[in-house]
Amino acid sequence: MFGMGFTEILMIAVVAILFLGPDKLPNAMVQIAKFIKGAKSAITDAKSAIDSEIKISELKEEALGYKSKLDEASAELQGFKNINPINDIKASLTQLDAPEPVSTQVEPKQEEVVIKKKKKSDDQQGDR
Repeated sequence: MFGMGFTEILMIAVVAILFLGPDKLPNAMVQIAKFIKGAKSAITDAKSAIDSEIKISELKEEALGYKSKLDEASAELQGFKNINPINDIKASLTQLDAPEPVSTQVEPKQEEVVIKKKKKSDDQQGDR
């Protein structure tokens, strides 16, 4: 215990009995035990906090490594994003020389409608 042997502990106990007396010694031992227990729990908490911080920093470094690999892969795939054969086909079709639509002149609207009747004499003469 703390690098002390049995004789050192016995010596401390004898000195404590002499200075404190038999009536105050049990109360002093309880206080010392509480102090040692509190110190141990504080050390254990500090160790666990340091270990968790180390693990968090390791996890952060690992996550940053994965992020950099993902960024490299996405940059590499960015060149493939614009490759689409359908877009190439559409572009080549629009570049072909398509004939332009021919527009025809529309006749102007007539105000009056004229109907010509055939004369019977004209029909009969044509039959002969």
